[in-house]
Amino acid sequence: MVVMVPFSLLALFLLWLPIALVTTVPYWWFVLGFSIAGLGLFVRPIQVFVLTPLLGARRPTAAEAAIIEPLWDRIARANDLPPGRFVVRVLPSNELNAFACGGHLVVVTTYAVEELSQGQLRGVLAHELSHHLGLHTVAITVGHWLSAPVVLLARIGFFLENVAHAAAGSFGRRSPLIAAVGNVVAAVVNGCSWIFTAALRGSDAMANLVGHSSEYEADQRAIRMGFGRELASALRHVLAGGSGARPIGWRARLGASHPPARTRVARIEALMRHPAR
Repeated sequence: MVVMVPFSLLALFLLWLPIALVTTVPYWWFVLGFSIAGLGLFVRPIQVFVLTPLLGARRPTAAEAAIIEPLWDRIARANDLPPGRFVVRVLPSNELNAFACGGHLVVVTTYAVEELSQGQLRGVLAHELSHHLGLHTVAITVGHWLSAPVVLLARIGFFLENVAHAAAGSFGRRSPLIAAVGNVVAAVVNGCSWIFTAALRGSDAMANLVGHSSEYEADQRAIRMGFGRELASALRHVLAGGSGARPIGWRARLGASHPPARTRVARIEALMRHPAR
């Protein structure tokens, strides 16, 4: 979030400039409107009706609900929460995955529902609920919203760069001056776009580093709920499938959003043996 704020403000300023030419809306009012709109991401109906389809998720089928709902009810009771406070949705995917987002949404893949045992799935759902209870999803959601104008501006920049290259190629054959101007414009736009894409990469790398500690914290909370053994079993299933290995090299470590599954299993087992530590 800290990394993205200055770049988000800069992107909003550049997006505000054409609006300022035709309206009298002040820049900081534009920023305030953007911030207020971001608060909508934490409203449950918006998450259910807007964020869910954007993620490609859907309501569980009757068969999926028969598996998920009893597990979710038990997890909610373990935390003295009403089962309906959070919304569970299913993402059609052949990957074993689950994630929490927004303020109330938990998404689990069809593969996880079908391949994991009920105990393993319960551990995974408890881990994702832990992200909500630890307010990890608040920072993630705000960070994604801050990055939205940066992503939009970067895409506009790459589009304009392609237009400039095309213009230089088409009209530059008749005039070396037009070709030179087109190439200069393309280079300038590319440089500006690179600044914003570098900000996105830097923000992602920082989020991944910070995210590792939030994963460990969510694991620890799941243990306190009483689902540590089930979560460790689910992580072993991930390892057995050839995923979750330790990344090799600093670039791979920066790009890894989760700690190695083997490390998480070892920490979970250690915490279950020595809860006071």
